[in-house]
Amino acid sequence: MSQSTSPAYASRLLNEEDVEAIYRHLEEAMPGRIPNAKGPKGQPDAFRSCISCMLSAQSRDANTAKATRQLFALASTPEAMLQLDEAVIAEAIKPAGLYNRKARNVLKFCAALLSEHDCVVPSTRGGLMSLPGIGRKCADIVMSFTFGEDVIAVDTHVHRVSNRIGLARGKNEAQTAQSLEERSPEWAKRDGHFWLLQFGKQVCTARAPKCTACVVRSLCLYPGKAA
Repeated sequence: MSQSTSPAYASRLLNEEDVEAIYRHLEEAMPGRIPNAKGPKGQPDAFRSCISCMLSAQSRDANTAKATRQLFALASTPEAMLQLDEAVIAEAIKPAGLYNRKARNVLKFCAALLSEHDCVVPSTRGGLMSLPGIGRKCADIVMSFTFGEDVIAVDTHVHRVSNRIGLARGKNEAQTAQSLEERSPEWAKRDGHFWLLQFGKQVCTARAPKCTACVVRSLCLYPGKAA
């Protein structure tokens, strides 16, 4: 287990005042939500956002983009997708990896969307997570990007940063998302994902975090931070 998520300090959490201060610092230093932010991987609607998010699991962005382009060239609606053979879908999404399982999930997702929601993607977390293949991360990403809800979607960067500095506690992304939901001030939830994501990419990186250039260094609980 990496030091950034080890139990030795993952249980340590910032107090409410310091959480507020962390977000204020990030607000000043990091870009927030970009105007007209689209769904995951730039998809134009909720249906394709969900599919793209499903395909992105354990896949590099470039591979996910290729897989979604190939799949949506064949079908871009639930009804059209259900007309495709599972093997055809698997072949199209092969670049994203785990293509057999993902192809089955795509068809199950489309079938449920058609039979239970009249092909309209639900806009609530509960509604989204009731659909096959949609977990907490995908639900929050679609809620945030596609429906403009004030939620902090947790990906690998947000998960790492939140646990490392003491914003939240979670053994996985779903647990971290729940912890952030409970501990983050309401005003920070709209842009929190964007701040934490960019902070994780630019400063609080997985390897060799740039602690000396960190705007929240004085508040951070990471015991390995540079002196």
